[in-house]
Order: sequence, then C-alpha cells, then structure tokens
Amino acid sequence: MPSIVPSDEGGSTTAALYERSKLKKALNRFHLIFFFVTTIVILDTMGAVANDGAQAFTWLLFLALLFFIPFGLLTAELGSAFPHEGGPYVWPRLAFGRLVGGLNTVVYWASNPIWIGGSLTIVAISVYREFFGSLQGAGQYLFGLAFIWLVVLFAILSLRTGKWVSTLGAWARVALLGFFTITVVIYAVKYGVHGFPVGAFRPTWSIFIAAVPLLVFNYAGFELPNSAGEEMSNPARDVPAAVAVAAGSTVLLYTVPILAILVVLPASQVTSLGGFIAAIKTVFVVYGGHITQAGTVLSGAGSVLGDIVAALFIFVLFSGGAVWIIGSDRDLAVAAYDGAGPRLLGRFSKKFGTPVPVNVMSGILATTVMVLAFLLTNGNAAKYFSAVLAVAISTTLISYIAIYPALIRLRYSHPDVPRPYRIPGRGNLGAWIVGLLASGWVILASIALLWPGFGTSNADASLPAGFAGQRLQYELSQFLPLVFLAVVGVFFYLSGRRTRREVALSPQPVPVTADEEG
Repeated sequence: MPSIVPSDEGGSTTAALYERSKLKKALNRFHLIFFFVTTIVILDTMGAVANDGAQAFTWLLFLALLFFIPFGLLTAELGSAFPHEGGPYVWPRLAFGRLVGGLNTVVYWASNPIWIGGSLTIVAISVYREFFGSLQGAGQYLFGLAFIWLVVLFAILSLRTGKWVSTLGAWARVALLGFFTITVVIYAVKYGVHGFPVGAFRPTWSIFIAAVPLLVFNYAGFELPNSAGEEMSNPARDVPAAVAVAAGSTVLLYTVPILAILVVLPASQVTSLGGFIAAIKTVFVVYGGHITQAGTVLSGAGSVLGDIVAALFIFVLFSGGAVWIIGSDRDLAVAAYDGAGPRLLGRFSKKFGTPVPVNVMSGILATTVMVLAFLLTNGNAAKYFSAVLAVAISTTLISYIAIYPALIRLRYSHPDVPRPYRIPGRGNLGAWIVGLLASGWVILASIALLWPGFGTSNADASLPAGFAGQRLQYELSQFLPLVFLAVVGVFFYLSGRRTRREVALSPQPVPVTADEEG
C-alpha cells in the first residue's frame, strides 16, 4: 500500500501522516462484499421507484446494464489502483486538484446526514406507525433522535465493530426481501394478482426522465467502501472481486421485490412513501388477516410476522444510514487533514480510528434536517419526504460529476501507477467509454432532478408529491442547499490554508503492526 497520496501539489501534509498512523486493518473480502450490498441496496426508495409503474422495472434493467455495470468497472479500477483512505475525495483530488476535491467532498458528505435526517428517518417512523401504533408529537421526535444518534454511535465505534452493522445489514436485506418475495408468490396463488398489460413495460420519455434520478441514486455507492481504503486487508485483490459479487446481488435484490410490489398492489396504492410498506402488509394476510376498504388488518401469525419484518425493515434502514456515515465522514476527514478543510475535522480517534468530530457534526446536521422538516411541513409527510429525498439525491449525484471523470484523467496523469484491475479495451478506450457513460448518466439525472419534467411538454406535471403548482418553492428547496454547501466548501478550503503549508517533504512509510493486520 502506498505510504503517501501521490500528487502534483506537494505530497502529503504532516497532518495526513499523523492521522493515517491511527488507522487499523479491518475489512477483508468477506466483510467488503457485505459492505457493498448494504451501501447500495436501500429500501426507503422502493416505493418511489415502483410509483413510476411497470416502466420503472424496464428502466431499472436498462440502467443496470448501461450505468451500474460501468460504475462497477470504474470502481474496480480506481479502488484497486488508488486504495487510499478517503477514496471518493482522493480520486478527484489527484485528477483535478485539492480545491475541486475539497468542494466536491463537502457536497458528497452533506448528502448523507440530509438523507438520514430526512428520508430514512421518515420512512422508519412510517413503518413504526403502520405496524406498531401511533407515533405523533414528541414521540416522533424522540424516535427520530434515537434513530439518528444510534447511527452516529456505530459510526464512531471502530470499523472492526462497525463492519458488523454492514454485514448484518446485508443479511437482513436478503432475509427481508427474500421472505417478502416468497410471500408474494403465496399471495398470488391464493388471491391472484393485479398484474398489468405487457404494453405497460414499453418505455416512454416522460417516465424515463422522472425515474432516472431515483434509479441512478439507487445504484449509487460502489465507491463508498473505498472511503476506508487503507483499512482494507488487500484492496488490490478484494475490491474487484467484491464489486463483481455485489453487482449481481444488487440487481436481484432490487428487481425482484419491485416487480413484486407492482404485481401485488393496484397503481392507486403505490406511493413514494408507503408503497413498499403497504405491499408488505397486503401480502402478509396470507398468514392471518384480511383486507377491508379502510385498509389491511393483520391478525394471528400475520400480525406477529408483520411485526418481525417491520423491525427488520427499520434495522435495514438503520444499517444503510450507518455505512454511509461511516464512509462519507471519513472522506470529509481526509479532505480536512489534507488541507481542504478545517484541521479540527481531520482528527481521528486514537482509540477507535474514526473521525469523531465529523461523526458528531453529521449527527447534528441530520437532527437539524429532521426537526426543520417536521416544523416547516406541518406534518405533511409526503411533501417532507419528497423535498428531502430530492436534496439527498441531487447532492449525491452532483458529487459524482467530479468522481467519475477522474478515471479518465488519472489514466493520463498517473499512467505508471500499477492497476491490479484495468478496464478492458485497447489503450484508454475502455476507460473513456466507462467514464463517459457513468458521467453522462449522473449529469442527465442531476438535470432531471433539479428541473422535474425536463424535456416534457408539461414539466409542472412532474413536480414531486406535495409540490403541485409550486415550481418556485420546489426549485428553492433544491438550489438553496446547493448554494449553501458551495459556500461552506469554499470556507472549508480557505480554513485549511495552514494545514496545506505543513507538507511532509520526506514522508516515511506508515508502519503497520501485526496487531493492526489482524
């Protein structure tokens, strides 16, 4: 493993060498595969994807081929060739400079506490309400606070402990989605299904442009485990192998349950917020319960199994939030000790080997998002979910606009760096194809999200739930956070001036002890 981050900007800072000495090996191939699956397979958006109908399934498969696979190839090369701590920061930093890397990382990092304090928390609360009873007023705030700060707690603990959250989270996803799919089959045999005509799968531009941001977001995350690149046992060998296994698993874990939702629920019941939750409750009547005009009522074994699955669902949401905070917080900390942010944020705990100041800051931001969203929407959960999910998606996608092209740039700027895995293709042709495909998709998805209905005859008809006739309000909800984050990024970069000046002229390799390798 390289001892310093190669750069045209003077090498590693003295702060970087000091902080990296606290890192310990924790991820082998076994844990890395589960880290990938827990990172990429997110369930809070299942209903939102299914809300676009049968065409969403068509586009899900289409993007698996033309976006997800190229993204995996890109990550396999960058993750094995540049296995540095904070990979999603380091790659654009090496390719385009410290300023671009730093600004990009602020946006990348912020998307996660926004997502956790918004989308994940509201879905977790919705699951609790649906299966366990009312949760209003102070109760929903207490639940949200517990959810957010437990996520932060597991991010603070050492990766040797935190990795088990991702491992159990991956198995929980397999168990939940597998049992749901089996139950759908039983339900179909007993009660029949709603189904849809074959023509419903025929792609149209209006559905495509509405679905593409969410589908690209669902397939995002291959890069995240590389945030802990120097805590992997053997990234050169394990990253490409883990990417391959996780890619196949992810496509199955997405396509089968989403198709099941579409088959079970009538279109009127498939909503962005509650589609997957409603589908679970509907099919579980095969174990006990009945469906009335007022809704689904579970009883007996159906009620017990429903409660178990609901608790599992909440844990799946929790584990997804935890792994994203574990990864993205490291990226911001690496940027800070590299001189692209305040030195305080670039401090790793000697005991845990984790960036505690950034972890706490993530918890504060997530809590703020949760509280403000509840106050500003006056309890309108659908509007709250739409706005916050859109911000989380847009910030994530925009950050990829600097990460994906780094593949092409690094082929030319760092041609002599060994590449244990190299994207096939004569010369740099393969890298150009993969880099342009991945970059093109996130650019298109970003435009489609920031201006819903882009390219359609009636753009306002594509505004998210709760924003009908409120184009200006929606656009402000998206652009103001981006402007704010850009200002924060510039401030962070300026505050890192002193750290940037303290460059290690003759850096020595950071020793790795036998205990750390264990």
